[in-house]
Amino acid sequence: MQSKKARVATNGRAASSNVALDLYPFIRKYNDGCVVRFLTSTFVPASEDGGAGAARGVATRDVAIDRDNGVSARLFLPSGAAAAAGRRRLPIVLYFHGGCFCTESAFCRTYHRYAASLASRTGALVVSVEYRLAPEHPIPAAYDDAWAAFRWVESLSDPWLAQYGDLRRTFVAGDSAGGNIAYHTVARASRENDDDDIQGLIMVQPFFWGAERLPSETVWDDGVSAFPPYKVDELWPFVTAGQAGNDDHRIDPADHEITSLSCRRVLMAVAGMDTLRDRGCRLAARMRGGADVTVVESEGEDHGSVIKDNYELWSCTYKY
Repeated sequence: MQSKKARVATNGRAASSNVALDLYPFIRKYNDGCVVRFLTSTFVPASEDGGAGAARGVATRDVAIDRDNGVSARLFLPSGAAAAAGRRRLPIVLYFHGGCFCTESAFCRTYHRYAASLASRTGALVVSVEYRLAPEHPIPAAYDDAWAAFRWVESLSDPWLAQYGDLRRTFVAGDSAGGNIAYHTVARASRENDDDDIQGLIMVQPFFWGAERLPSETVWDDGVSAFPPYKVDELWPFVTAGQAGNDDHRIDPADHEITSLSCRRVLMAVAGMDTLRDRGCRLAARMRGGADVTVVESEGEDHGSVIKDNYELWSCTYKY
């Protein structure tokens, strides 16, 4: 099931006065409506016999969740699951990839390898969601797709989930934009009293922001940061098609929403050199009243580093 998002856009078009919005190295939009995505990687097919994930002992399979909206997912099942079924079922990780709400894919090489490593190292059944991207599908499309995926997991309608998954140990996770999506999925589950099975929320360098700078954020206006504040300021209006600014509660959550979250545990992973670091730390501090919150910081790392080589943080997360 190859996603349309997995296609690599031609990125040879030069920046000029025709550029409407430049969020390089993520995405660029031209005045004629052309959108160029830079942050992409090669599509990787699923393989139920282990194929692409064989080195990690993980079988993969693609499933349709909502055919009308094109929502799908890739499942990652670690070896030994069949032997464990009936004695101790596997925890479920519902995962949302990063990419500024406008690029990357659950089916690309980067996130295929990441999710396969996650399944292998934690022994969890991972459901990596392929959600719709902006600007073609502005927010709240990604949130709607995430909720559809959450309800689909709960239904246990897929044979792997039904046979191997333990709903009582469901973790909702994501990195960057996916961390924001994971948060809002748990928040909606809490509002709708549909959160009994959520064991934990994992946000890895999540995207949260605000209309006013935090004092510490001014240091990142240095022309060196991978995600400088002036570009962060432009992202949310872009992915919401101009319908929301940086004071939007979806990137700057209100206290009453934060305190209403009822998941048992929260892991917040931040990077020491990330422009978004202090937003993540602040959110974690505000969540401490209602959950067991752990903050893990990768010192000296910038945004996106966890996808490259920081798999070890998961080992401290999934202790059942």
